[in-house]
Amino acid sequence: MSLKKNLLGINKDPKDTKIVVAMSGGVDSSTVAGMMKKEGFNVIGITLKLYDDSKESAHSKQCCAGQDIMDAKRVADKLNIEHKILYYQSKFKEGVIDNFVDSYLKGETPVPCIQCNKTVKFNDLFSEAKKLKADALVTGHYVKSITNNDVTDMYRAIDENRDQSYFLFNTTREQLNFLRFPLGSMMKSETREIAKNLNLNVADKPDSQDICFVPNGDYVSVISKLKPDSFQKGNIKNKNGKVIGVHDGIINFTIGQRRGIKVAADEPLYVVDINPDLNEIIVGTRKDLIKKNILLKDINLLCEKNVFDNEIFVKIRSTGKLIKSKLNFKSNNAELELMEDEYGISPGQACVFYSKDKYGDKVLGGGWISKN
Repeated sequence: MSLKKNLLGINKDPKDTKIVVAMSGGVDSSTVAGMMKKEGFNVIGITLKLYDDSKESAHSKQCCAGQDIMDAKRVADKLNIEHKILYYQSKFKEGVIDNFVDSYLKGETPVPCIQCNKTVKFNDLFSEAKKLKADALVTGHYVKSITNNDVTDMYRAIDENRDQSYFLFNTTREQLNFLRFPLGSMMKSETREIAKNLNLNVADKPDSQDICFVPNGDYVSVISKLKPDSFQKGNIKNKNGKVIGVHDGIINFTIGQRRGIKVAADEPLYVVDINPDLNEIIVGTRKDLIKKNILLKDINLLCEKNVFDNEIFVKIRSTGKLIKSKLNFKSNNAELELMEDEYGISPGQACVFYSKDKYGDKVLGGGWISKN
């Protein structure tokens, strides 16, 4: 007699189903571990140590810090599940931190959480789970997954304020079929309630808000430590090429920024372009920030290209709205035409593709915004 699929969609009894839960020490991943244990699965918790702690980061709202690792260990002990800590500091520095710094030095606005998911969290954690002969890798991400005919598709979470699909567009099809996201159909308030019912000590723990290696959001101080020679004075120019001021380093600016320009003008001025080769920033009015055509590179697709014959939706920022768009492929790159104005689009940001169907907003893939 064949077994029915269990809660995770696997044809095994839960007690015979080995799963790895990625445990960051926060309430979401801890709750997932508790839910899986309660359902009878054979759970192994894995926590990644990604960077060396500092006094500055000890009290900030971040993930993967020393306190978080201790919290994950305490939760694992309470749940009586096996717990492993993987030390990936060097991989994280090479794959995420160095990329973050280099991106800023190029005048881009990087999204390190996507790089982290692509390199360390899903790539290496995926491999580790396979080595352990796990049946699935389960995480506390707020994304919804739907499996039909053994193919899993990713959707925006029910809780749109917590949706993390933007950060997971680089997930491969193989990874997606192995991953499970139990929180995608829940509101955050439900997660905390479950954590309280499980008597987890992290039930009321604040959410991580900062980039884990950037204490209190101060990315400039991080770059100054790693690349102290990157703060070179340069010219501030208007759109016509006229020098109207001096800056203390392009590292202090991102596209769309108004603060710190310190140039008097009839209208508020914004950074509309950054030229790292000439060490200069270009400023203009808010209208000059409008873009409707974007060049994308390093595209990852989770569907066939003919899906893009139809109108799609995109997100330019993790907290941004869905924008109607049209995508045209050009060899390894693509051109995106937005159907409405968008302000302050910067190279280095991610652009994630969506379509709408009966299950919700389906992730089709995405790419990185390139300089035109």
